[in-house]
Amino acid sequence: MLDPSHPIVELLKEDSRYEFDAYVFVFEALSYAQDVLEMGDEIPPESSEESGPQRHVTGQELCEAIRQFALDQYGYMAKDVLAKWGIKTTGDFGEIVFNLIRIGQMRKTPQDCREDFDDVFDFETAFRQEFKITRPSDDED
Repeated sequence: MLDPSHPIVELLKEDSRYEFDAYVFVFEALSYAQDVLEMGDEIPPESSEESGPQRHVTGQELCEAIRQFALDQYGYMAKDVLAKWGIKTTGDFGEIVFNLIRIGQMRKTPQDCREDFDDVFDFETAFRQEFKITRPSDDED
């Protein structure tokens, strides 16, 4: 259960466009981008509290990582799952990320902006997978 004092609880009250699961998914997709896809440029830690270098992922890179992670996790249902959480465009990813930045749960560089997430890809095209059902040939009885 979510700790009532966690900053995301207040965020969900202020901005009800996205479900809690959408925020969790974006966090997981960021880790997927950095650790699995090895996206982003290494940046040195900002404080001694951090454990080694971090990878900075751009808005466009994160959108692509989210797309791949969604397809990996949900397959043909990826677009529908994201829509259930309130996510219908790549701009929604940006809204989620910048909400998390605002409450101190994510960081950005001075070059990052919310518009980096706009129109990165079309959801209809990006989540459509080539799906074909083929009949076995009549010779294979």
